[in-house]
Amino acid sequence: MQSVRFKNLLHLHFIVFIFGFTAILGDLITIDALPLVWYRMLLASGFIYFYIRWKKISLKVSRKLFGILFLSGIVIALHWITFFTAVKVSNVSITLALMSTGAFFTSILEPIFYKRKVILYEIFFGILVIGGLYLIFEVESGYTEGILYALTSAFLSAVFSLLNGKIAQKYNPSLISFYELISGVGVLTLFLILLTFFGNISEGFTPTFFQLEGSDWLFLAILASICTAYAFIASVKVMKYLSPYTVMLTINMEPVYGIFLAFLIFGEKEKMNPQFYYGGLIILTTVILNGIIKSIKDRKRRQINIS
Repeated sequence: MQSVRFKNLLHLHFIVFIFGFTAILGDLITIDALPLVWYRMLLASGFIYFYIRWKKISLKVSRKLFGILFLSGIVIALHWITFFTAVKVSNVSITLALMSTGAFFTSILEPIFYKRKVILYEIFFGILVIGGLYLIFEVESGYTEGILYALTSAFLSAVFSLLNGKIAQKYNPSLISFYELISGVGVLTLFLILLTFFGNISEGFTPTFFQLEGSDWLFLAILASICTAYAFIASVKVMKYLSPYTVMLTINMEPVYGIFLAFLIFGEKEKMNPQFYYGGLIILTTVILNGIIKSIKDRKRRQINIS
């Protein structure tokens, strides 16, 4: 049993490593964020559809569930657009460091979504996160636009996780992911059509929209298959063998892996002021401490219920 747990822990670290590589692919792909996300969602939904057919999973969902998945699909599309825009107007390090604030936004939104009381230590942790953000803003003011996009993306990721939190335990994750991706790409397609006929035609569907470089097609295929379809399905599988606490701690390594990879690949472009790393460390440490406290409280709550 221990060997099974160890193998799944290594697998989870590999998955988180892949998540960290997503931002790097966003920088390597030469097209803008909007078409990048359109291609990602279209290709990934295709990969997951074939997986669903292979596993013979039913695609039937209720109208109410489809409505939630449709909304989630729009949110995840906007999250990815702001995420990749942040990468392109700043760099990978800025984007990944600021994505750590997603847990902070979740702690703010949870009382609203689940109608519970605000917890005092979460307010304290929120102040620490703001302090970390202040350090980053102070020394990296040249990346203000990227920072704002990254914060918006982190907020949207928190909204997405809370929307999914209400349905993830009840329905097949592949089914959920398929409908969210197909909904997102459907809305983006409609938006691009409107841009083509009624807005800025250069930003809609044009011949150049479908004329990508060979390297872009390669990176998009990796992004959609390995970093989206495979990583999502595999992450759900390993959660069956690992505790939520272990999963939480490991996922928080994404900025560390991503920033390290970015420095190896892009070199000086990703080298930041030391104060940036201090701010990022404060945010990451706060997120981890928040997860540890929640894990301890959940464990105590389960023990009380058992007794």
